[in-house]
Amino acid sequence: MSYFSFLLDASRWGGSGGIGQLLLQHLLYTVAAVAIGAVIAIPLGVLIGHTGRGGFLVIGLSNAARAIPSIGFLVLVVLLLGTGSGKVVLVLAVLALPAVLTATAAGVAGADADAVYAARALGMTGGQVVARIEWPLALPLVVSGLRSATLQVVATATVAAYAAGGGLGRLLISGQLNRDYSQMFAGAVLIAALAIVLDLLIGSLGRLLSRRVRRAPATPSAAPA
Repeated sequence: MSYFSFLLDASRWGGSGGIGQLLLQHLLYTVAAVAIGAVIAIPLGVLIGHTGRGGFLVIGLSNAARAIPSIGFLVLVVLLLGTGSGKVVLVLAVLALPAVLTATAAGVAGADADAVYAARALGMTGGQVVARIEWPLALPLVVSGLRSATLQVVATATVAAYAAGGGLGRLLISGQLNRDYSQMFAGAVLIAALAIVLDLLIGSLGRLLSRRVRRAPATPSAAPA
């Protein structure tokens, strides 16, 4: 038996429950969860990094994220709220949040101290310092946090098939039930490929942002009289 037989069978890609639909579902779970996590984590991380307050929250969330088993958390949510795609996205968003929050807070807090001091000396407000100095310098690290969160979500979304019945994890579950190892192999390959593609895309975005930051002056200068 060829392990590639299921993956290379064109008839497996179309229709309801086909590989194409499952791949799209997995991608949508990932994008939605990371987007929700970022919308919450980035503003909170900027606030923590800029003010220097609430660092305990970052440490606590990071430690909790490492301690909580993903599938256990998913089962708990399903038991409390029921099954469905929305519940799966909620779980994945919660798991994505710590990586983005930690990276954002660290990036803003680690902005060039001389540039921040010069900006304040020129009379910039706190919001202006964040927008013009701290945020641009923190962007590469923020993207790195998004990268880590995305990889974690892609991997964890595999178990979403237990709750929502969608995503590439369905190939692994069905393959195991039917003892169809080519189907399980197809699911594993596609999950790995999706993770690699998304990682490369976000990594390219990070390098682009880093180049733009290096071209921009880090320290503000006073306007000529």
